[in-house]
Amino acid sequence: MPTRILLVRHGATTLTAEDRFAGSSNVHLSDEGHRQVASLAQRLEREPLHAVYCSPLDRTVETARILASPHGREINVEEGLREIDYGRWEGLRRSEIERDFAEEYAAWQEDPFTIAPRGGESGVNVLNRALPVMRRIVEENRHKNVLVVAHKGVNRILISSLLGFDVRGYRDRLDQSPAGLSILDFMGDVHARLRLLNDVSHYEGVPARILSERLSAWWGRQTRTWRWP
Repeated sequence: MPTRILLVRHGATTLTAEDRFAGSSNVHLSDEGHRQVASLAQRLEREPLHAVYCSPLDRTVETARILASPHGREINVEEGLREIDYGRWEGLRRSEIERDFAEEYAAWQEDPFTIAPRGGESGVNVLNRALPVMRRIVEENRHKNVLVVAHKGVNRILISSLLGFDVRGYRDRLDQSPAGLSILDFMGDVHARLRLLNDVSHYEGVPARILSERLSAWWGRQTRTWRWP
């Protein structure tokens, strides 16, 4: 039996709806976020969960507690799972960053894995702290089902690395919706197989958002010129 990691992004926050960069900012779930997570809890209530881990930020702790409650599990807080620190971009709308830090934002768009906002973290920094945590969780819970609640950036970087993707493209190649569920099976501590990616079928429809506004400039250019055959 493989070790199964149920990797979840926290539910929506008010900053999610406003398209603000809320990496290290500590915000709570919104009413919508609570509903999303409650739907996921109902979906998972009959699945065995042997352990629950989460980032220390309030939105992930709240999500983890809701999901852990039907199983009677305590949550284990892991500092290494916290979201990317966006430095001086924290709390700003995307449009404000594009206006006020245009050159810095353009460079980050091209390579968010190695380039960091001033005062913040790069994807490399995040991978160096989050991947050892994930490997330890797998090692300590062999042949068990484990819930890990983290963040959009962290989850995409972890999935990319574990599956052997070029992590520099994590923002364009993968998405993580609020309360989205991904499943990774591990045979050993390193070799992972993706079983499910960013499933939100437990709540109504697809999150109402314009995806092209939240991807890189390159992706936005492609979607503007794309025509269905």
